[in-house]
Amino acid sequence: MTPDFEQFSLQLSGQVARPAPDAFLQEILAFDRFGASTRRIDEDGVPSCVNEFWTAGQRQAHALHEISYRACFKPQLPEFFISRLTAPGEAVCDPFMGRGTTPLQAALMGRRPVGSDINPLSVMLTRPRLAPPTMADIEARLRAIDWRGEIDREDLLTFYHPDTLRQICALRRSLIARAPPGAPPDPVDDWIRLVALNRLTGHSPGFFSVYTLPPNQAASLAAQAVINQRRGQTPSPRDVPALILKKSKSLLKDGAPGPHPAPLLAVGPASRLAHVADGSVALAVTSPPFLDVVDYRGDNWLRSWFAGVDAEEVAISRHRSEKDWSAMVRDALVDLARVLRAGGHVAFEVGEVRNGGVLLERLVWKALEGLPFEPLFVLVNAQSFTKTSHCWGVSNNARGTNSNRIVLARRL
Repeated sequence: MTPDFEQFSLQLSGQVARPAPDAFLQEILAFDRFGASTRRIDEDGVPSCVNEFWTAGQRQAHALHEISYRACFKPQLPEFFISRLTAPGEAVCDPFMGRGTTPLQAALMGRRPVGSDINPLSVMLTRPRLAPPTMADIEARLRAIDWRGEIDREDLLTFYHPDTLRQICALRRSLIARAPPGAPPDPVDDWIRLVALNRLTGHSPGFFSVYTLPPNQAASLAAQAVINQRRGQTPSPRDVPALILKKSKSLLKDGAPGPHPAPLLAVGPASRLAHVADGSVALAVTSPPFLDVVDYRGDNWLRSWFAGVDAEEVAISRHRSEKDWSAMVRDALVDLARVLRAGGHVAFEVGEVRNGGVLLERLVWKALEGLPFEPLFVLVNAQSFTKTSHCWGVSNNARGTNSNRIVLARRL
């Protein structure tokens, strides 16, 4: 149970003083937690502050964040801004919420989680972690499932042993019958679906599949057949309910979020936050798709099948030109201006694309023109690239996003 938002805000208001823009800038310039001083750079009228502002280490956040999704930022990014620019009980929004990093971190810090995404899978990945069930309830629900039945898609034997695929299909039928997409789900079913979505494919025995691509994307059937032939592998049997229990224990090892105002989550475009009231948000921390870098629809084809979502009907755009991408960002900022309160902030993150040949932060800065925002500065979190990419044949620090670039603006 979460307390009423207004009551929660009144109870906790005044506990955290919000810094003035100049005070926040001075804090950033004085930041030296990791041993280096912040560098101030001004180019073409865009001021930037460069430093390592949060840890480069992996798996340093709450265990509930350990859900895979393409191109997601670390929980330390929203934590950095939530802790400095909001008070407990205030609303924190992400209109491109992906796996739900910002809403979950907001809940963990006693703020109101607000978010949306055009991909229906996003809500399925986010909602269960804001109020997870107990392990006892999860175990009881898994015992109640009839794991027998027919294999619905023989072609998926490219990924799965027949016994495993039979269990997956039985679980899918049960969840779709009990928790169809768009319907209010039972919290335990919602959780089991979340965990199953994140165990469908991967490259260890902890996943349902034979060795394949990282769990944040699924190879095509043809590509997986090539992987199987190249590695000389055939799918081994997996115990689906046992793996769901194992992952559930891992996710819940740090406990559930504490008291926080009730979440507001929706499926929809970032430009139309119809579920969010005017002036009700204190902070937006978000990151849109970066030009044409990620094929979210293609990466999630298997997850969409399992969840009963028609991926072809999900209007996920891939913006191939700077003009189209800037227009998408502008539309999102227009509605963020509506939902943010006066004095609220937006932290708009972009990463490196095309080997740094396109500076997306400049496009965001320009997209703010004419809107009721005061652009403050670009915070550049520069650090060594620690995520392994060996499955792609790429050494650490050789390729990939080595920095976060966050345009910070204040709502006038």
